Amino acid sequence: MIKYINALLPSAEVINGAIRESRSIYPELAIREAVANALIHQNFGVTGTGPTVEVFSNRVEITNSGTPLIDVNRIIDNPPKSRNEKMAAIMRRMGMCEELGTGWDKIVISCEMAQLPAPRIELFEESTRVVLFSNIPFTALSADDRLWACYLHACIMHVQGEQLTNGSLRQRFGLKESSSGSISRLIKQAVDKRLIKPLNPDTAPRYMKYLPIWA
Repeated sequence: MIKYINALLPSAEVINGAIRESRSIYPELAIREAVANALIHQNFGVTGTGPTVEVFSNRVEITNSGTPLIDVNRIIDNPPKSRNEKMAAIMRRMGMCEELGTGWDKIVISCEMAQLPAPRIELFEESTRVVLFSNIPFTALSADDRLWACYLHACIMHVQGEQLTNGSLRQRFGLKESSSGSISRLIKQAVDKRLIKPLNPDTAPRYMKYLPIWA
């Protein structure tokens, strides 16, 4: 199924040494984990629907029945909690998942490494949709998408034993040092929205580090 989905996704040609390769715009790991999550966490009690994958020119939408069993704001660090334990166990034995609750960590990290927008989670009355975006310049991102990416970056850094900084967030967006001012304003907005907080408020602004608000 993942091979079939990847065949539908747009790709870009890159040169690796003397070899010309075609690579998907979307990280295969992010696609695989998002599809696996949709299968494992679907609610079989909701009839008339099932997991769907929709491919558009600038995004991929993966939808499953049922809403998350945990707060989406804590989706990075929460212990694993599966709606369908037997399916999760079978998929783990077949090497398709780990049952460790690290699926979203991998999705976010792979999107950050590719400098893609943060994956979006949309909740409906009886379903959940995960949206993976193709490359969108920082200046074209909406304010909400910037804040969500900043928050998820703080979460990922925290679970890895590190902290968000102006430099790490610039690297996440693929920006140069000349964009430090824009990133500082984004960090201030995230602090004002109570998404992140300073590790040590008394630190000089240039060396400030940040944690997710719940840390």
